[in-house]
Amino acid sequence: MPSLNTIFPVAILLSGLTLSGCKHSSVQAPQPVEHSVPLSAEKYIPVQRQGRYTLVELAPETAQQNLLLQMIDITLPSSWTISVGDALHYVLLHSGYRLCDNTAQIAPLLNFPIPAAHLSLGPIVLRDALQTLAGTAWVLQVNERTREVCFALVDEHSPDKTSAVISSTTEANP
Repeated sequence: MPSLNTIFPVAILLSGLTLSGCKHSSVQAPQPVEHSVPLSAEKYIPVQRQGRYTLVELAPETAQQNLLLQMIDITLPSSWTISVGDALHYVLLHSGYRLCDNTAQIAPLLNFPIPAAHLSLGPIVLRDALQTLAGTAWVLQVNERTREVCFALVDEHSPDKTSAVISSTTEANP
C-alpha cells in the first residue's frame, strides 16, 4: 500500500497541472457588445407596469384625440315624440360638440320625426351615428374650431357623394 508521503506530492502535481491548464486556456468568452440605438420621439411609447404581466400605454386613445371617433350607445324613449333635431341634440349631449344654429336650410331635417329604427343606436362611432340620424340626403359638416356640427343637402350632381362626407368632416371652417 502506498504511503501518504508518496500520494500527496502526486496529487499536488496533478492539481497544479489542472489549474494551470485553465489559467492558460486560449479560448476566451465573447465580450458582450453594447449597441446604443438612439430612440426617436416617434417610436418611443411611454408605458407603465400594472401588475406582473400588464403594460399600459401612457398615451391618449384615438377617440380622445378625434372626438368624432368616440363610441356611443344610445336608446331614446319610444314614448316621446322625438324629432331628428331632438335626437341629434341628445347624441351630442356629452360629445364635446354642439349642433349648429337652426337655419332655414337645415330646418326641414331637424323637424323630421325620428324613425323607429333610430330609437336605439350603438355601439356606434359618433360620426356614423350623426350621419345615420340625418340620412343619406344630408352631408355632415364639422367646424373643429367651434366644435359645431351641421348638415348640408347633398349635391345631386356630385359624382361621388361619399367623398363629400369624408372631406367635410376633416376640414375646419373659419
